[in-house]
Formats: sequence, C-alpha cells, structure tokens
Amino acid sequence: MIQDAVNSLAKQTIQDFELIVVDNASTDGSAAKLDLSQLPSASLHVMDDNLGFAAGNNWAAQRATGKWLLLLNPDTIAEPDWLEQLCLASFRYPDVKVFASSQISLDDPDTLDGVGDAYLVFGFPWRGGFGHPMSAMPGEGECFSPCGASAMYDRSTFLAHEGFDERFFCYCEDVDLGYRMQLAGERCVLVPSAVIRHAGSAISGRHSEFSIYYGTRNRLWTYAKNTPLPLLVLTLPGHLALTLYILMRSPVIDRFDATFRGLRDGIEGAGRLRRARTWKVRQRRVSLWRLARTMAWNPWRMSSRGPCVRPISSPPPLVDSRVK
Repeated sequence: MIQDAVNSLAKQTIQDFELIVVDNASTDGSAAKLDLSQLPSASLHVMDDNLGFAAGNNWAAQRATGKWLLLLNPDTIAEPDWLEQLCLASFRYPDVKVFASSQISLDDPDTLDGVGDAYLVFGFPWRGGFGHPMSAMPGEGECFSPCGASAMYDRSTFLAHEGFDERFFCYCEDVDLGYRMQLAGERCVLVPSAVIRHAGSAISGRHSEFSIYYGTRNRLWTYAKNTPLPLLVLTLPGHLALTLYILMRSPVIDRFDATFRGLRDGIEGAGRLRRARTWKVRQRRVSLWRLARTMAWNPWRMSSRGPCVRPISSPPPLVDSRVK
C-alpha cells in the first residue's frame, strides 16, 4: 500500500517538498521493496523498534526542514493537487496553523472517509462524515482537529505543542493534539478541495482488538487530560453514561475484552495522567464558551458519525490560483 501512497506524491502538481518515510520496524519486507526513485528528496529511515504512530511522526517532525508538516498514512492515495490545495489554503488563512484534508473511501469513491475529526463535549471523538455519501461533503470551514492520516501543521506550532503525546502510541493522538491546540486558541480549517483516498485502518484493522483497545484507552485519556475542570464537572455524568452504554453493548458485537481492558487501563492512568507535570496542558488561552463551541453537544451526531464543520464567519480574501 505504501508504494501507491509514494507514487501519488510523485504526481503532485507541486514538487517542492521533502519526503521522510519512517519504517516502524516492519517485518514484511515492505521497506526493502519500497521504490523512492521518483522523488529525489525522499529518504527512508528504518527504526529498530515499533515507535507507534505518535513517536514515529514526532521523530520525522524533528528532522523535517520545511515550514509545513504534512502527514500521510501508508494506506492513502493523494489526489494530484492535494498539496497545492493545502498550500493555497495557507495563503487564504495566514493566521491558521492547522489544516484538515477531505478523505474519500479508497474502495468506494461515492463515500466519505472523513472531513476532519469531531469531538463530542462528553469526551468522544469521531471522524466526521465517515460512511456518509459524497453529498454530505461540507464547505470550507472549521473542525475540531485534522485526522492524522492527512493532516497539515505549521512545523513550529507542532513542535511548540510538543507534537503527539507518545504515550498514546496509536489512536486519538491527533485528537489529543487538536484539543491542546484548541485550548491554546489555534483554529483548524477543513479544505474540501484537498483530497486523499483512504482505506482507513487497513493495516491495524478497523475492529481489531488492537484498534479497539487503544481507541478506548486513549479516548478516555484525551478527555481526562485536557478538559478544563468546570467543563469536566459539567460533562462527566454524560461521559459515564455513554461509557456504560458502550461497555454493555460490547459483548453483543464481540468487543468486550478489548473494550474492558481499554477502559481499565484508561481509568488507571487517567488521574496520574492529569496530575503528571509532563502531561499538564499549557495554560488555557480561550474562554470555556469558545472552547465549547468547537465541540458537538448532540450525542446523535456522534452516533451517526455526521460531519461537524462550522462555517467561517468572514470569507477569506481571494488569492491567485498559482502557487508562488
């Protein structure tokens, strides 16, 4: 799959970029077979151990030299103007440091894979628009955070927030970083014209024990770690009720063991995580009202995985369609 992703980058309308491929100690021979010859600025780095999504991307971010970081999963194919559309968006919104791409199902071009990550105020993230028809594609607007499969960050801003929390290993680390950035007053703009096609958990398995365990544990950690105390007190009853529902439903869909272990380890680490000096959230720079407005309040929207993109109050100025 990663060869297809690399080949799609070789076809980009903009070629002024470096490509850093991090191999997390894979054992299937894919690193040895990867052909990067179409991209002279590409480099492959093979790790001795599996660092996880969070630490692997942080490792690359520390070594990147460009102004912008663009993350791309190996189970994706970028449209030829993906990079160009994100560059144009950065010109339209010079004060925005975070951008999300639109993701379309790799297997079904009529189905959305995601239009930015959304966050329910009760502590539950989801990939907005997942599984919805293309007609549900929203216009350009603000979402809670970008999906890490195709995110764009200002590199200095990414590093100032210490990147992904490496203790998450995999899953929800993009939402956790997005939450921290929202607390600091950063905005995330969805760019519908920047398109990638995404298989979605094609490597780890969408309903595997691995994805369920880490998704459950890290979801709880994101909520406990970042939510300001007044909002935590207000939303905790709803969080507990929804968590109990998920746990009671898990045996019906044969996910009890992974869900239970994720909740157990999440609860065990939540208090320590919130207290730990190295995990403390930077001082909040936005009001609780502004923070709450970035989130969804209707659990049905999460249940249906609906898009959650807010219109931008003032349209950006027009820019030349040619990227300088």
